[in-house]
Amino acid sequence: MVEKIVGGVVVALLTAIGRILWQNRRHLTLLRVLLTPASRVRVSVAVLLRVHDEDHYVLFSSVTRPGAFGPPGGVVKYHEAAKPPLERFGFEPEGRTRSEMRHDLRGFIPALRVLSFARWLHRGQDREAATECLRRELVEELGEVGHEELVPLAGEAGFRPVSRHIDGPLKVPGETYRQIRFFEVYDLVTDKPETAELRAAVLSLAADTEESLVIGVTRRDITRGRSQAHVILPQSAFLAGDRRVREDVTSVN
Repeated sequence: MVEKIVGGVVVALLTAIGRILWQNRRHLTLLRVLLTPASRVRVSVAVLLRVHDEDHYVLFSSVTRPGAFGPPGGVVKYHEAAKPPLERFGFEPEGRTRSEMRHDLRGFIPALRVLSFARWLHRGQDREAATECLRRELVEELGEVGHEELVPLAGEAGFRPVSRHIDGPLKVPGETYRQIRFFEVYDLVTDKPETAELRAAVLSLAADTEESLVIGVTRRDITRGRSQAHVILPQSAFLAGDRRVREDVTSVN
């Protein structure tokens, strides 16, 4: 009798574990957050654009991290319809001083809600599509690096998915929370003349030694975190690999 009870408990436990693993099969690395269910986690969702020619990757100067360079792209925004599910996840938007950062999918949630958040995110509902985010960010960042003449081309650009990455959960130096960042990487699709022209123009800027706000770097530079006097932001590692190798560079706002 006791053996049957114990056997039933074991079967029920294994079934529950199997259900959890199946439900979160795309996000197994996040199961670690369940080890500290009472903690708080910072999450952010971003899309990166990979523009490269063999071992030559294009990076733009960062407005929020002066002196540092990273791939074009930025944080995905959520729509008004996303507010109810985000509230259920306990999502607290991270305070930002710049108005253009409103509705960014960047903030804090309880550790117990991370898996639910990841599943919601994967469905792609009530938020910017990755291509929509990339086009918006590319238009904005071309202006920030002083090349507004390329903005019309960016408005017509097409994109192709390359990879998805979950960075974390990682401890944040000097903070009590851990951080999880969701990245999607895209290439330009050069089947239209506008996109081909944009790619060629950006690669040319990166190769121009007189250009100070757009640079070209190698995989080795990305791993080292520097290219001559330039600091390379750690998310650049996802352009050429599947994991980050260096710590974050603190934002000034």
